[in-house]
Amino acid sequence: MKDRLLEPDVDVPETEIGNGRTMMPERKTMQKARQDRRAGRSTTTQAGEFVHEEIRKVRRGRHGARSSKQAIAIGLSKARRAGVPLRPPKKGAAKATTRKSAEYAYEAGQGKRKTRRRPRVSRAVSNVLKRESRSAASHTALSKQTRRARRQKPRDRPFVRPQQRKQPVPERGGESKPSGPRGRRSRFT
Repeated sequence: MKDRLLEPDVDVPETEIGNGRTMMPERKTMQKARQDRRAGRSTTTQAGEFVHEEIRKVRRGRHGARSSKQAIAIGLSKARRAGVPLRPPKKGAAKATTRKSAEYAYEAGQGKRKTRRRPRVSRAVSNVLKRESRSAASHTALSKQTRRARRQKPRDRPFVRPQQRKQPVPERGGESKPSGPRGRRSRFT
């Protein structure tokens, strides 16, 4: 399989937007993802760079998002289209439309599918996103989303609280342990 993310001269699929500019991953993001890949990090870590970029864009006001989940989804889609081998969700893990979209992006990124430009659709999506709120990328919103996702994710193994280790009391030469509240010696002895 061709390693598209590591190729510096690879054509990254672009999305046209209304004002003639193209929306595609920043060079810095692509470099960080490549670096993660070379370091042997997981695909989710590589994709995380694209999610960070998307959150930065929302915070800067380039566009908005209806929810934190949407901002994350846009980042993951960009990662897949850029060639990060992040597999689409399994059947039952996400809605059918989400899975289909993720499959399309994955295949496009792996060079198995030719992407078609749809300027009118792209322009419409960009205009809708511009009208959305910027609060989806706030620290509070992202924190809530993280906690929600963590609660839904099944644990690999049950959580076992670590046993509190009792520290052995060091032997003192002939001294007795102080008595009374909080270990203080009484004033009247």
